[in-house]
Amino acid sequence: QVQLQESGGGAVQSGGSLRLSCVRSGGRYSSYCMTWFRQAPGERREGLAAIATDGTIKYSDAVKGRFTIAQDNAKKTLYLQMNDLKPEDTGMYYCAAERLVDAACGPAALLERGQSGQGTQVTVSS
Repeated sequence: QVQLQESGGGAVQSGGSLRLSCVRSGGRYSSYCMTWFRQAPGERREGLAAIATDGTIKYSDAVKGRFTIAQDNAKKTLYLQMNDLKPEDTGMYYCAAERLVDAACGPAALLERGQSGQGTQVTVSS
């Protein structure tokens, strides 16, 4: 079973930047569909970005142009570089992993399936 551990969250002002990390361990496979999603208090989970096993990257419209997903396969680490943060970006951020065909690997693919970590809190003040 895959284990995931997120880190890098914090409190920033509007317009600031943060880089989240997600370290993957365990699991049977060398690569997975990897995604980032977030959840604000009282809100539904929201898919943000995904990277498939073939390297295809997809973003939600809410973060396209501001967030960048990347991974270091050697370190089994997934990243989310977040720039130009806004108060509406506040929430708990999670990474998730699952074996999916590449065409199905999108930002919303793992909102209700796969493995996710404990999350890291991001708070953006105006």
